[in-house]
Amino acid sequence: MDDAQNWHEITLTAERVEALRKRADQHKYDHGHAVVLSGGAGRTGAARLAGRAALRIGTGLVTLGVPGSAQMEVACQETAIMLRRVDDPLALESLLADDRLNAFCIGPGFGVGERCRACVALICGANRSVVLDADVLTSFSDDPEALFALVWNRPVVMTPHKGEFRRLFPDLAGADPRVACRKAAMRAGCTILLKGSETSVADADGGLGVHNPDGKRAAPYLATAGSGDVLAGMICGLLARGFVPVAAAETAAWLHAEAGRRIGAGLIAEDLPEALPAIFAEIGL
Repeated sequence: MDDAQNWHEITLTAERVEALRKRADQHKYDHGHAVVLSGGAGRTGAARLAGRAALRIGTGLVTLGVPGSAQMEVACQETAIMLRRVDDPLALESLLADDRLNAFCIGPGFGVGERCRACVALICGANRSVVLDADVLTSFSDDPEALFALVWNRPVVMTPHKGEFRRLFPDLAGADPRVACRKAAMRAGCTILLKGSETSVADADGGLGVHNPDGKRAAPYLATAGSGDVLAGMICGLLARGFVPVAAAETAAWLHAEAGRRIGAGLIAEDLPEALPAIFAEIGL
């Protein structure tokens, strides 16, 4: 399955447009409840970006899990997003007891180390859909096999950039990105979105989607701080809404790029979630 030519182009299919649609007989609880775990005081911006993106993508409810030291900071910034105090793995375990919280995002601004690794183990052990990004990937860079054991055959999307990918899969770093992403997903046993100007999404069975394979959907102004946090939140929101991991990753990759293309020069990460309503209107939602 390492043929770089064996892939499909990531597009926004009619089926996925319909999956994004909300019906008149539905209420917010029908569209899932996403939880984004935040770092401490002064490190909440990435999680807040992810939470905003999850809300804009149509998730029914979004909660930020925040250490006590950062609650006031986050409360001053958010209105529609709820807050729960999550200081440590024990508090996260209590949160996971509520099965209405059906998708998680951990990594953006969370902090590197044992607390991060313990929280990932709890979420994966509870078999919740989860996006693993940023600090999670760094926390396991010295023991990738420990991460793979946790995510194997779980509803997980990992979203490395090239540097994070190289640390987790050093033997694949020099390969064609499409081949590398596919082999990595099969090794880890989960969905992997490898970020770049040409984004690859692969699943554990070897399926491979490629966004912007010919350069015609390039979005160069996405190269800015926080852009990846927004993408992680969009994926988490789609997982909460019931998308399977590969569909969530591919749909978010397309929408994220489309938002970046429309905004263009001057883009900052906060702009990306706010571009979604116009895109949704244009595709008929």
